[in-house]
Amino acid sequence: MIEMLESKWSEWLDNNQEIISQIPEKPGVYMMHESMKILLIEGSQNMKKSINEALMKKCVSNSTRIRFCEEANYDQIKNKLLSDYKKRHEGNIPQCMS
Repeated sequence: MIEMLESKWSEWLDNNQEIISQIPEKPGVYMMHESMKILLIEGSQNMKKSINEALMKKCVSNSTRIRFCEEANYDQIKNKLLSDYKKRHEGNIPQCMS
C-alpha cells in the first residue's frame, strides 16, 4: 500500500513558513527530518495545523525538511511507516516521538 502512495508524496521541501503556508488543511501524513535523520512521522486530520503545532515543540523546531502526503487513512499509513522505520532502526522510533 505504501508503494501505491509513493506518487502522492511531495518532494522533501525546505521547512519554512512559505512552504508550510502551502500545505493543505486536509487529512494526511507527514515526516520531518534534520541532517537526513527522520525526527517525526505523524498523521493528522489537518496537516497544516498539526505541522504548525509540532514545530512549536523544541525537538521538532530544528527540522530542516518536510515531506507530506494527503491521505484520508492517515493513521494506517503512519502506523505502516513507523513499523517500517522500526524494522530499519533496531526497534527505535524517530527521536522526536519518544
